[in-house]
This record gives sequence, structure tokens and C-alpha cells, in this order.
Amino acid sequence: MNTTLPEVLLCGSFASLALLAVAQEPDAASKGESAPTKMDEIVVTGKRSDLLGIAPSASEGTASGAELRARPLMRRGEALETVPGMVVTQHAGGGKANQYFLRGFNLDHGTDFALSLDGMPLNMRTHAHGQGYADLNLLLPELLERVDYFKGTYTARNGDLSSAGSADFHLYNVLPNNFVTAEFGEYGY
Repeated sequence: MNTTLPEVLLCGSFASLALLAVAQEPDAASKGESAPTKMDEIVVTGKRSDLLGIAPSASEGTASGAELRARPLMRRGEALETVPGMVVTQHAGGGKANQYFLRGFNLDHGTDFALSLDGMPLNMRTHAHGQGYADLNLLLPELLERVDYFKGTYTARNGDLSSAGSADFHLYNVLPNNFVTAEFGEYGY
């Protein structure tokens, strides 16, 4: 494409005018406007990533109580979703335990993922649906201090029902502060 001299002069004129307009822009103080306000610092905290030399595997970690409290929990099982790659959902139909998925693999109702509360196993060995049923309805999310998790077959210490991983819920020994809750609802609740 060949450009002619008038086109080059026209484009150059527009560029010069744009530069002049920017250079001539009055600052906020000369317009009578207030100076920009200073914003408070925002700190974003994520998972602990500097575990080199502390964690024997990249597939284990801890979800802190602060991280648990920062999440709105509609169901107790959602506390497990602090484990990266873990999805907890309601199984089809009512009255059934949660269904667990880790890294896209279906763990059914807890067959391959060992759960414990302060070291006490939560997986039932057998039930009508097979083995490994794990129900988290006994958890009180407000009392959770942290969740230690292990993904993969790296931790034989977790034993049966942990072929895909495990999670140990830890409760506070002493609550960091007092709290009171009250609930009400329909039908005399």
C-alpha cells in the first residue's frame, strides 16, 4: 500500500494535536478538584506455598481456620473444599451422604478418601452402598481450627480407605473468642 504525501501530513497533524492536547491538560489542583484519595492496603492471603523442607510431599498441606471462616459454608461437607482439587456435592436423591471428587475422580461416598476428626476415623467400614461411607454432618464448622490434607498414596499411615488421599479435621482446644448464634425458621423451627 502506497501512502501519499497529503495522507502522511494529515496523520502527522492529528498526532501532533493529540500530543498537544495531552500536554495542555490541566492538573486536578488547577481545576479545583480534590486530590486523589489514598486507598488502604489490601492483603490477599492464599495457601501456604513455601513448604520446602517442611512438607515431605507437594500433595499435602493445611487449610487454616482463617481460610475456613472466610468461606460461606452452606453444608458441612464444603469445609473439605479447602483441599485443592476437592469437590463435595450432594448425591442424587435426598438423605444420602455427600459425594466426593478429587482431581476429577469420583470417590463415591468416601470409599477412597479417609476422613478423621482429631485422629478419630469418620469412614464407616461397611454400609448398604459398599464400603467407605463418610458422613460429615457431625462437624461444626465454627469449631474447626484447621484441616490437614494428604492427596495421593504418599501416606500409608492413613491406612484403609485412603488410596486417593485423606483429611484430618482439627477442633479448637480453646476458642479464640466467644460467640453466640440463634436460628429460627418456618414450621416452629
